[in-house]
Amino acid sequence: MTEECSLADVVAAREMLEGVTVTTPMEESRWLSALVGGPVSLKCENLQRTGSFKSRGAYVRIARLSAEERAKGVVAASAGNHAQGVALAASTLGITSTVFMPEGAPIPKEKATRGYGADVVFHGRYLEDSLARAREFAEETGAVLIHPFDHVDIVAGQGTLGLEVLEQAPDVRTVLVPTGGGGLLAGVAIAIKALRPDVRVVGVQAEGAAAYPGSLAAGHPVPLESMSTMADGIAVGRPGDITFAAVRDHVDEILTVSEESLSQALLALIERAKQVVEPAGAAAVAALLDNPTGFETPVVAVLSGGNIDPLLLSKVIRHGLAAAGRYLYLRVCIPDLPGGLASLLSEVGAEGANVLEVAHERISPSLTLNEVEVRIQLETRGDAHAEHLMARLRERGYRVND
Repeated sequence: MTEECSLADVVAAREMLEGVTVTTPMEESRWLSALVGGPVSLKCENLQRTGSFKSRGAYVRIARLSAEERAKGVVAASAGNHAQGVALAASTLGITSTVFMPEGAPIPKEKATRGYGADVVFHGRYLEDSLARAREFAEETGAVLIHPFDHVDIVAGQGTLGLEVLEQAPDVRTVLVPTGGGGLLAGVAIAIKALRPDVRVVGVQAEGAAAYPGSLAAGHPVPLESMSTMADGIAVGRPGDITFAAVRDHVDEILTVSEESLSQALLALIERAKQVVEPAGAAAVAALLDNPTGFETPVVAVLSGGNIDPLLLSKVIRHGLAAAGRYLYLRVCIPDLPGGLASLLSEVGAEGANVLEVAHERISPSLTLNEVEVRIQLETRGDAHAEHLMARLRERGYRVND
């Protein structure tokens, strides 16, 4: 194969994946359709084997190794999803695998990777650190490096998702794809643009790890100096050379979304679509929530992965509730007198908010001798309800700091 992936490569990859990966569901989303004002569907790749799209590309790459290469085993670097794809593909094909993960990779992803038969080693803070160590390991042992995105076989395998999108949603006008290094976006764009050049393909990155906007502006891959995002699945500091060229040539637009938007999208998917996704997997929906009227319908939003640590899930849910105004933290000054707290809580209850936690602070330069600061954590019905509650307290003479 050349260093450019083609539609023929994607079609060949699909034949290779027959019976290995599953054709994931395309679910119509009524709540998103109502918000956007036209049909929106969710491509549920979170229900793929290993919980993400990564098993597509990993299997194609490893299955094409020679007998001599297979004998030396494979090595990969991943925050978790690619790791699981490599581990499953290698074990399916009877090949040994070693995976380097950045420190702090989600525990469920580590355990699943080990469960699929890989030897897992933690190294470095970022994926690029793990990838550098994986390259060293490959040189030391002769193992074949299975890059998480920057290889034509990987791109071709991921591109099979694009073929499924066109078959399951033949009237689609816009496809939104979560994007890190660009393997999925590149493959999907190559497949879709070859068959339906009228369809708009949009990549979505976490704004704290968005390497593509600057790279596209510069005309070549530019590494980020730092990254900060909970979306570990798309936390990639530098686009690949192969994926960059494909994204530049075939993708219509790259958008970025905030951590708050990711949190709200993840929470909404759980509540409204009954789909559990990781933060990276919610990026496409986050873009829709940020700009509901910005995309021509029908829209397909790809849910790229569902491998989320339960502890992170609980934090993200709380963060999402707070971002949506449904989880409110207030600091309220009240008279330090008997009945003062009861009066405050009576006002909160009368407004229909639910008290989760109450704490007192009596020593503070901002308080008078006759005051106490009460810190309250509340559940509300949303931003409007929260604003109405704070207005009510201020009308009653309370000093409120949210």
